[in-house]
Amino acid sequence: MAKLRQIAFYGKGGIGKSTTSQNTLAALAEMGQKILIVGCDPKADSTRLIMNVKAQNTVLSLAAQAGSVEDLELDDVLKVGFKGIKCVESGGPEPGVGCAGRGVITSINFLEENGAYDDVDYVCYDVLGDVVCGGFAMPIRENKAQEIYIVMSGEMMALYAANNISRGILKYAQSGGVRLGGLICNERQTDRELDLSEALAKKLNTKLIHFVPRDNIVQHAELRRQTVIQYAPDSKQANEYRALAKKIHENSGKGTIPTPISMDELEQMLLEFGLMKTEEQMLAELTAKEAAAKQASAAVH
Repeated sequence: MAKLRQIAFYGKGGIGKSTTSQNTLAALAEMGQKILIVGCDPKADSTRLIMNVKAQNTVLSLAAQAGSVEDLELDDVLKVGFKGIKCVESGGPEPGVGCAGRGVITSINFLEENGAYDDVDYVCYDVLGDVVCGGFAMPIRENKAQEIYIVMSGEMMALYAANNISRGILKYAQSGGVRLGGLICNERQTDRELDLSEALAKKLNTKLIHFVPRDNIVQHAELRRQTVIQYAPDSKQANEYRALAKKIHENSGKGTIPTPISMDELEQMLLEFGLMKTEEQMLAELTAKEAAAKQASAAVH
């Protein structure tokens, strides 16, 4: 029997992580792989494109209704969607109340104890934003997720997040088997985005697994609560996700221990690629603007 691959997608909030992961997993399922998605985001949007629903009932909300998680059956929380992909959403508490990481921990323990991980090739954790502390680091900390894929873009905050997540992986890589599988760039059409992504990957001792081009067909599919693989299987974008899925499938055992860089190094890199300006440049621009405003004012008077 093939070894179970436990992978996780991390990345800055709003980067398109859940969309990227669901499209990639749909493509893996198309390749004949048996998939279980464990949604680790309180928004419970990690499975909506696979299930074609607004939001799946979560482990925490169902446990609250039943009395406790011990009162639940696996069939209560595990649903089957597109291409036989099994889907579970951990959920979370009301905003501002309690720890959402608890939902992740509760869900994973419940699923393992009730046989959800049996007869699957991949378990995928889709983790909230760029949080790598506490409960949200649980897939890494407890040696569950073996391969981490960071979804990023050429935007400054996405790069900061990728570096921070690498720090979190490094912390647990020595004691456990977790490795950085690679970076996935979800194109935002910023300047020199591909070059920047490849440069960051090199600094982090990893590789750019795939550069996913921007295409409005992704939004058209999402409005219908579908992956591009389901909505437009013959499209160019569907083939991009298939290419990404193939690369992840062939990446087994090739993960690395990341080498995160300092904030100064990251900022230096952003300066080199023109994403940031030095204080001198900003001051010179401000002085020029002030001078132009004075000239304009003098001309009027």
